Amino acid sequence: MPLFENDIKAGRIVRGMNFHEQVWAIVSRIPAGRVTTYGQIAVVLDTPNAARAVGHAMNRNPFAPTVPCHRVVGADGSLTGYAGGLPMKERLLREEGVEVEGRRVDVERFGVSGEVLSSAAQPIGQFG
Repeated sequence: MPLFENDIKAGRIVRGMNFHEQVWAIVSRIPAGRVTTYGQIAVVLDTPNAARAVGHAMNRNPFAPTVPCHRVVGADGSLTGYAGGLPMKERLLREEGVEVEGRRVDVERFGVSGEVLSSAAQPIGQFG
Protein backbone atom coordinates (compact mmCIF):
# COMPACT_ATOMS: atom_id res chain seq x y z
CA MET A 1 0.00 0.00 0.00
CA PRO A 2 1.43 3.42 -0.94
CA LEU A 3 2.38 5.57 2.04
CA PHE A 4 -0.60 7.96 1.85
CA GLU A 5 -3.25 5.67 0.32
CA ASN A 6 -5.66 5.76 3.29
CA ASP A 7 -5.34 9.54 3.60
CA ILE A 8 -5.90 10.03 -0.13
CA LYS A 9 -9.00 7.84 -0.18
CA ALA A 10 -10.34 9.70 2.89
CA GLY A 11 -9.73 13.07 1.22
CA ARG A 12 -7.09 14.13 3.75
CA ILE A 13 -4.05 16.15 2.76
CA VAL A 14 -1.12 15.57 5.07
CA ARG A 15 2.41 16.92 5.27
CA GLY A 16 4.76 15.10 2.92
CA MET A 17 2.28 14.46 0.11
CA ASN A 18 3.46 15.41 -3.35
CA PHE A 19 1.32 17.39 -5.79
CA HIS A 20 -0.32 14.33 -7.39
CA GLU A 21 -1.24 12.88 -4.00
CA GLN A 22 -2.78 16.19 -2.96
CA VAL A 23 -4.81 16.28 -6.19
CA TRP A 24 -6.08 12.73 -5.61
CA ALA A 25 -7.07 13.63 -2.03
CA ILE A 26 -9.07 16.63 -3.31
CA VAL A 27 -10.78 14.50 -5.96
CA SER A 28 -11.79 12.01 -3.25
CA ARG A 29 -13.95 14.78 -1.77
CA ILE A 30 -16.16 15.19 -4.85
CA PRO A 31 -19.55 13.67 -3.97
CA ALA A 32 -21.43 11.41 -6.36
CA GLY A 33 -23.65 13.37 -8.70
CA ARG A 34 -21.36 16.40 -8.67
CA VAL A 35 -18.37 17.55 -10.71
CA THR A 36 -15.52 20.01 -10.45
CA THR A 37 -12.97 21.36 -12.89
CA TYR A 38 -9.23 20.86 -13.22
CA GLY A 39 -8.83 24.59 -12.62
CA GLN A 40 -10.91 24.59 -9.46
CA ILE A 41 -8.74 21.82 -8.00
CA ALA A 42 -5.65 23.87 -8.88
CA VAL A 43 -7.11 26.89 -7.07
CA VAL A 44 -7.93 24.82 -3.97
CA LEU A 45 -4.29 23.69 -3.92
CA ASP A 46 -3.14 27.33 -4.18
CA THR A 47 -1.64 26.68 -7.63
CA PRO A 48 -4.18 28.51 -9.82
CA ASN A 49 -2.16 28.13 -13.03
CA ALA A 50 -1.71 24.37 -12.63
CA ALA A 51 -4.88 23.02 -14.29
CA ARG A 52 -2.78 21.01 -16.76
CA ALA A 53 -0.72 19.56 -13.92
CA VAL A 54 -3.98 18.52 -12.25
CA GLY A 55 -4.94 16.77 -15.49
CA HIS A 56 -1.59 15.01 -15.54
CA ALA A 57 -2.18 13.80 -11.97
CA MET A 58 -5.63 12.52 -12.96
CA ASN A 59 -4.04 10.57 -15.80
CA ARG A 60 -1.82 8.85 -13.22
CA ASN A 61 -4.60 8.12 -10.69
CA PRO A 62 -3.89 4.64 -9.27
CA PHE A 63 -6.92 4.69 -6.96
CA ALA A 64 -9.85 4.82 -9.40
CA PRO A 65 -12.72 4.41 -8.90
CA THR A 66 -12.32 5.23 -5.17
CA VAL A 67 -10.69 8.48 -6.27
CA PRO A 68 -13.40 9.41 -8.82
CA CYS A 69 -11.49 11.16 -11.59
CA HIS A 70 -14.55 10.82 -13.85
CA ARG A 71 -16.05 13.70 -11.80
CA VAL A 72 -13.43 16.17 -13.06
CA VAL A 73 -14.33 18.12 -16.22
CA GLY A 74 -12.97 20.98 -18.30
CA ALA A 75 -13.56 24.62 -17.35
CA ASP A 76 -16.50 24.82 -19.75
CA GLY A 77 -17.98 21.54 -18.47
CA SER A 78 -16.64 19.49 -21.36
CA LEU A 79 -15.82 15.86 -20.76
CA THR A 80 -12.09 15.58 -21.18
CA GLY A 81 -9.51 12.81 -20.87
CA TYR A 82 -10.47 9.65 -19.08
CA ALA A 83 -8.47 6.41 -19.08
CA GLY A 84 -11.63 4.37 -19.69
CA GLY A 85 -12.64 6.61 -22.61
CA LEU A 86 -15.12 9.46 -22.79
CA PRO A 87 -18.16 7.21 -23.37
CA MET A 88 -17.36 5.47 -20.06
CA LYS A 89 -16.89 8.81 -18.28
CA GLU A 90 -20.25 9.97 -19.61
CA ARG A 91 -21.93 6.71 -18.54
CA LEU A 92 -20.52 6.94 -15.01
CA LEU A 93 -21.66 10.54 -14.63
CA ARG A 94 -25.14 9.74 -15.94
CA GLU A 95 -25.42 6.80 -13.53
CA GLU A 96 -24.75 9.29 -10.71
CA GLY A 97 -27.52 11.60 -11.94
CA VAL A 98 -25.36 14.16 -13.74
CA GLU A 99 -26.95 15.37 -16.95
CA VAL A 100 -24.60 15.35 -19.91
CA GLU A 101 -25.54 17.06 -23.17
CA GLY A 102 -23.22 17.13 -26.15
CA ARG A 103 -20.39 15.77 -23.97
CA ARG A 104 -20.77 18.74 -21.59
CA VAL A 105 -21.97 19.10 -18.02
CA ASP A 106 -23.62 22.25 -16.68
CA VAL A 107 -20.96 23.14 -14.08
CA GLU A 108 -23.24 25.81 -12.58
CA ARG A 109 -25.86 23.15 -11.85
CA PHE A 110 -23.74 20.09 -11.04
CA GLY A 111 -20.52 21.70 -9.84
CA VAL A 112 -19.30 21.35 -6.28
CA SER A 113 -18.08 24.48 -4.55
CA GLY A 114 -14.48 25.21 -3.73
CA GLU A 115 -15.53 25.36 -0.08
CA VAL A 116 -16.64 21.72 -0.22
CA LEU A 117 -13.37 20.70 -1.87
CA SER A 118 -11.26 22.52 0.70
CA SER A 119 -13.35 21.85 3.82
CA ALA A 120 -12.16 18.33 4.69
CA ALA A 121 -8.58 19.44 5.18
CA GLN A 122 -6.68 22.50 4.11
CA PRO A 123 -3.77 21.98 1.77
CA ILE A 124 -0.43 22.06 3.55
CA GLY A 125 1.00 24.15 0.74
CA GLN A 126 2.44 23.46 -2.65
CA PHE A 127 4.00 19.97 -2.77
CA GLY A 128 3.63 19.34 0.98
